[in-house]
Amino acid sequence: MIATTNRIYQIFKQQREKKNPEKLMNLFITAGYPDLDSTVDLVLGMEENGADMVEIGMPFSDPLADGPTIQFSSETAIDNGITLEKIFGMCRQIREKSGIPIVLMGYVNPVLHYGAEKFMKKASEAGVDGLILPDLPIEESYLIEEARKAYNIPQIYLVAPNTSDERMKTIDKKSEGFVYCVSVTGVTGAREGDEVARSVNRFIDRVNENITENPKMVGFGIKSHRDAKLIAEKVEGFIVGSALIDTIREHYPRDGWKEKVFEFVHELKYGN
Repeated sequence: MIATTNRIYQIFKQQREKKNPEKLMNLFITAGYPDLDSTVDLVLGMEENGADMVEIGMPFSDPLADGPTIQFSSETAIDNGITLEKIFGMCRQIREKSGIPIVLMGYVNPVLHYGAEKFMKKASEAGVDGLILPDLPIEESYLIEEARKAYNIPQIYLVAPNTSDERMKTIDKKSEGFVYCVSVTGVTGAREGDEVARSVNRFIDRVNENITENPKMVGFGIKSHRDAKLIAEKVEGFIVGSALIDTIREHYPRDGWKEKVFEFVHELKYGN
């Protein structure tokens, strides 16, 4: 069970206590993209412009679940020299200035190669609040579970439209923090909001029937405030990744590129 002092738990608790709560906004960026020096500033600026939580991507050379946008950002970050040690350092720098919940997202191979216990220890010391490993199914969670629990790092699991009702219930029992609802099947990437919204309502209704112990956040395909309102209407919040990376890619390295990114973040949350 996730500790009540965990920042992820606290942010959902605060949301529940409000009479007319806003949807929580969780933003994904790739550590070390577009350069090694920008990640910390991006997180802090995104928080100032409405981000309630951040997922920091741990680049991997074989990103099976990612579309072209995040593949590109991961390849760039790897070329820039990103490492797990540098990612932990970035988390520590963020934590010096911010209490925003930090979730590390990536693939299980680098975690196991680094050493599960060493990884969880370093993550805990760096102020990390949760972990998402899309290629680690619940049947193989034992590979990291002992180390993860020893250092109180919650693991967040994903459900998708092709996840059965029974499996959703199992994932609900295993997940800590929230359940990540993948709104469409396939790889990551921004899609037309109407395309997603047509099918997502049926999916979210099924999610709400089967996932009752955890908050839910929906992601994949959201690229505007309108998309977020449509798609996250029946859950606690929404997640944006590819559209944010695309915005960085569009403006970097021109003067004022970070301000353009923060304007996009503000519009995502508030619609203006």
